[in-house]
Amino acid sequence: MPSRVNRPAAPRVRFTREELLAAAGRLLPDVIAPGLDVLLCGINPGLWSAATGHHFARPGNRFWPALHLSGFTPRLLRPDEQALLPGWGLGITNLAARATARADELTREELTEGAAILRAKVAEHAPRWLAVLGVTAFRTAFGLQAAKVGPQDLATLSPTRIWILPNPSGLNAHYQLDRLAEEFARLREAIEVPA
Repeated sequence: MPSRVNRPAAPRVRFTREELLAAAGRLLPDVIAPGLDVLLCGINPGLWSAATGHHFARPGNRFWPALHLSGFTPRLLRPDEQALLPGWGLGITNLAARATARADELTREELTEGAAILRAKVAEHAPRWLAVLGVTAFRTAFGLQAAKVGPQDLATLSPTRIWILPNPSGLNAHYQLDRLAEEFARLREAIEVPA
């Protein structure tokens, strides 16, 4: 699997420090529809995403390249093309709604409350799989300390199955793009197996 992908051309957006700080606390709308194959769940929006209004928008975030390299999308999408995802059976939401500079700024209570809201979204939209991007946040939100990256055999939001993917943030040094794409591909292969 190649480790580099060329990002599609898009207008270069730059923000001042003040503009990014002003985005703190902003909410991003979900990209969601009934009956998706996978509802991808980030931890919470970063300031760059809140400022642009698009999920995983910070340059250097590996979400979009990993999604493409794993075969979920036929081409590399830009964050401003997120509305195309439901056409491929994919959606995006967040565990916690509040935008922050770093996920570790969230409180345990925000993550726990986010899990309750996420359960309701899953019940309403019934995706086949819920993929949470961040094992530590999942453990905190759902109180399952033994959870690891991959399918969660003991955790479901019936009938939706749960899969944990690594956090694609550039701050996650444990997973480079190749390994992220491999983990995303494991999920894609699982959803191709008839239920």
